[in-house]
Amino acid sequence: MSESSDDWDLVIEPRSNIFQLQLKEVWRYKYLLLMFVKRDLVSVYKQTILGPVWFFIQPILTTATYVIIFSNIAQISTDGLPPIPFYLAGISIWNYFAETLNATSNTFIANAAIFGKVYFPRLVLPLSKIISGLIKFGIQFLLFLIVLLYYLLKGSSVKPDITGILIVVPVVLSIMAGLGLSLGLILSALTTKYRDLAFLISFGIQLGMYATPIIYPISTITSKYKVLIKANPMSSLVEAFRSVFLGKGELSWPWLGYSFAVMIVLLLLGTIIFNRVEKSFMDTV
Repeated sequence: MSESSDDWDLVIEPRSNIFQLQLKEVWRYKYLLLMFVKRDLVSVYKQTILGPVWFFIQPILTTATYVIIFSNIAQISTDGLPPIPFYLAGISIWNYFAETLNATSNTFIANAAIFGKVYFPRLVLPLSKIISGLIKFGIQFLLFLIVLLYYLLKGSSVKPDITGILIVVPVVLSIMAGLGLSLGLILSALTTKYRDLAFLISFGIQLGMYATPIIYPISTITSKYKVLIKANPMSSLVEAFRSVFLGKGELSWPWLGYSFAVMIVLLLLGTIIFNRVEKSFMDTV
């Protein structure tokens, strides 16, 4: 008598769908995912004196540098907004994307020893970077809210839109996480074969920041270059974030839709490349 597949504890089947993200299997390994998230948060500042305080120090020092150089010395416009909340808004949102992309792009090389010893869905590690990065963003976002509250009590020109915040922020964070994950999947797969890319990633992220309205408002860009800046999918996210919190900025749903479409295309491409490489990357790492 033949037994049905339901009688077996484990059924091994070939995985040939390169579009599959294995989210069901990732859910089975959710405790491992949480363990990696905890490791990411604890290990970074484990042997430092100030510890998690660095989450606040980094954006504070960066904002202070931008205020001195770009606002006071270079006299770059902040669209009539106080420089500190203007820069801090852009830095907070850009740091999440940059750190997520930088961390996920190193997935295969940094974890080759783990991958070679035990099986688990490889997507668990990139997802852990997305989640731990979101927690870090939450800490820096708290700093931004404190600064924003100070300027509100001071009677500054910032005008947050509570309704807009509740609608726009989840959309912006979702698209930004998707962009960081998709680009990270692509780069992590490519760096297993082309190690030179690892040296270019940090440099590319820095260049990308200047192509995004972090230190300048998009309203100051001439029409000749405005479309080029808007073609960067991060630009509409930063502008929308500033718009709902500070009352100045370009909140454009068509351009947010464009960023979402770019994210979907990159996520599809990243899934294909990641699934193809993860089968044989141990031969090249």
